[in-house]
Amino acid sequence: MAETEPGRGLFIVLEGPDGAGKSVQAQLLAERLEGRGLPVTYSREPGGTDLGEQVRHLVNDPGPTPRGPKADVMLYTAARAQHVDEVIRPALEEGRIVVLDRYATSTMAYQGYGSGTDLELLARIQEWATGGLQPDLVVLLDISPQTGLDRRAAGAAEELTRWEDEARFDLAFHTRVREGYLEMAAADPARWVVLDGSGDVGSVAEAVGRAVDAVLLRSGIHGAAG
Repeated sequence: MAETEPGRGLFIVLEGPDGAGKSVQAQLLAERLEGRGLPVTYSREPGGTDLGEQVRHLVNDPGPTPRGPKADVMLYTAARAQHVDEVIRPALEEGRIVVLDRYATSTMAYQGYGSGTDLELLARIQEWATGGLQPDLVVLLDISPQTGLDRRAAGAAEELTRWEDEARFDLAFHTRVREGYLEMAAADPARWVVLDGSGDVGSVAEAVGRAVDAVLLRSGIHGAAG
């Protein structure tokens, strides 16, 4: 597993295809760590700042105006740059554990592998926007595209976002996204952990907890056990 920078907190990102349950698991993880008395900053992307929440509303607005992947890259990346400067770096500098629901790896997976934006160019843009800030751990909740889409379709009470309205039933797109995630994980096994996201919430939470505990112990952060 990647070594944490001296004097810095711990940066944990939860990733996964649509329907993998990463948002629920990110919140459960933050609560679990807080319950141990550890200093935790939980956030999400896009979001986490005033600008980020405005971008979130914009990208989720199921309005009539179409948007291409280039515009999405710029919107998500602008929100991320502000998020890093305003929330993530300051929290890490205070020695806090940052638990984040999605990060630059989502843009690589969705706008890169999924929508076909040049991966090398996309990586350079994310490097510039984040100042090179990398997570200490990326937990990828893996799930088959069809299962993920079925889960999303079953959430009848959920409001359809613009993105889901366009892409939720595009199995080929979600297959490319999943393959992109797995390719990134295979290329960086010291930083990524791939877990089966198809189980029930409790069993997945236990698996996530074990993966995070291993990093906490290696980092010498108190409260890692228990």
